[in-house]
Amino acid sequence: MNSDSIPRGSALSKRTRYAWLLCASLALAACGGGSSGGGGGPGTTGASLDGLEYMDITELSQRMSQGTSSHAITSYLLDRIARLDRQGPTLKAVIELNPDALRLADQMDAERASGRLRGPLHGIPVLLKDNIDTGDRMQTSAGSLAMVGAPATRDAFVARKLRDAGAVILGKTNLSEWAYFRDASLPSGWSGRGGQTRNPYVLDRDPCGSSSGSGVGIAAGFAPIALGTETEGSILCPAAANGVVGIRPTLGLASRTGIVPISEAQDTPGPMARSVRDAALLLSVMAGRDAADGATRDAGLHSGDFTRFLKTDGLAGRRIGYPQDRTPGEASNFGQALAAMRAAGAVLVPVQMPNPPAEYEVPLLAANFGRGLSTYLATRPGLPIRSLQDLIAFNRTAPLDGSGQPYPQGLIQLAADLLADPDSDAELSTLGPQQKGDARAAIDGVLQRHALDMLASDQYGGHGGAMAGYPAIVVPSGVDSDGMPLAVQFLGTQWSEPALLGVAYAFEQATRARRNPKFLP
Repeated sequence: MNSDSIPRGSALSKRTRYAWLLCASLALAACGGGSSGGGGGPGTTGASLDGLEYMDITELSQRMSQGTSSHAITSYLLDRIARLDRQGPTLKAVIELNPDALRLADQMDAERASGRLRGPLHGIPVLLKDNIDTGDRMQTSAGSLAMVGAPATRDAFVARKLRDAGAVILGKTNLSEWAYFRDASLPSGWSGRGGQTRNPYVLDRDPCGSSSGSGVGIAAGFAPIALGTETEGSILCPAAANGVVGIRPTLGLASRTGIVPISEAQDTPGPMARSVRDAALLLSVMAGRDAADGATRDAGLHSGDFTRFLKTDGLAGRRIGYPQDRTPGEASNFGQALAAMRAAGAVLVPVQMPNPPAEYEVPLLAANFGRGLSTYLATRPGLPIRSLQDLIAFNRTAPLDGSGQPYPQGLIQLAADLLADPDSDAELSTLGPQQKGDARAAIDGVLQRHALDMLASDQYGGHGGAMAGYPAIVVPSGVDSDGMPLAVQFLGTQWSEPALLGVAYAFEQATRARRNPKFLP
């Protein structure tokens, strides 16, 4: 359901507004009972919840250990979403709320009361991008009206890991439709089902994509953590644009099973949070081997508690390459960020940044999208489409723009054309491994020539990292004169998450650069 159709009356009480939002706005067949309201709920001590929206996981866990319930926290955040996402600045970051969120919170409260704690995410609300399957009453649509029908039959592997860790799945976030693989002319953060996501810092600015709703939702205080997905910059760019931390893990550290695909050669889920520690906690839970995803065969060797790598002196002695046309200490935000790294003990080395050839990336992604979508749709009975051709036909009828014309779908059509051409498909199948090898050689070559631990830049994505399947992390570095966030990206080689997290955490603690949004017009 397009969020444009939700009435925005503001006179409802918290209890009434939440019940109406779930049952009427989301048009679900059934809604669970239970009380709502930002200041109450089972197990609540009556302590004020003011400011809860920007508390981190540690603070929220401390509150719960002192008697504040997960129910109260969840209810408070649901009410905030109703006020800011559906009304007020109408951010449209959340495409659907979980009708079972309060029931799940109550379950976690009951377990806590009985002495059972599942881990650091016990009772913590989390948002999931709307291309990640949940085997519940929520849709998984990739933002497409063509995918609205029967919900997924089971959780994605990473969603199941979150549930097992005690997280409360609060809802699904809006995204660039089909993870920005419908048409390159469409704006970031737009989907036919969810409308246009808005940047909470300056409402008419680009929220970037495709994990726009995840980035916006975390920045706006709708949840402390969220899952995004990335194929090429789809976590890193919205994290930077919305002033949050985003991690693209090494391809194969986290499973893609149950995630609407673009390309198995580049797709990965990843954490988004307001702090490096929270992102590391989320990564610790979601990482691991999945027998159904062959790319994760070595994930068990590189998983565990990633927070153990977070040290305030994590920059000391680290050799970090940066673009040779930049200067530490220059007037730009990035120059000041480099100066902060140096002051914290990093050894900065100017380098020619890697720039591997990418002319085949889009056709390779398109060919993989066509094949992967067919496989994925076979797991989703009850949808109005069963094939790529069904999707193309559906998109000609809905949604329609203001002039009654269908929105373009050039990338989807390219996928169909490539699948219909066996010669092109065969040629591309040989180019995929070559492209990955070239990207890895370009990055590793720079790292090895200069004996570097990683690369730093203010380019979010790029440098061949996604094509190589290599990890990167984006950390806020301030805001510009218009109030828009700025960020630094750290890029490493395969399985270098420990080093990247250590440096990112040290930079975050040294600069304390992140600012909450002001919802400027």
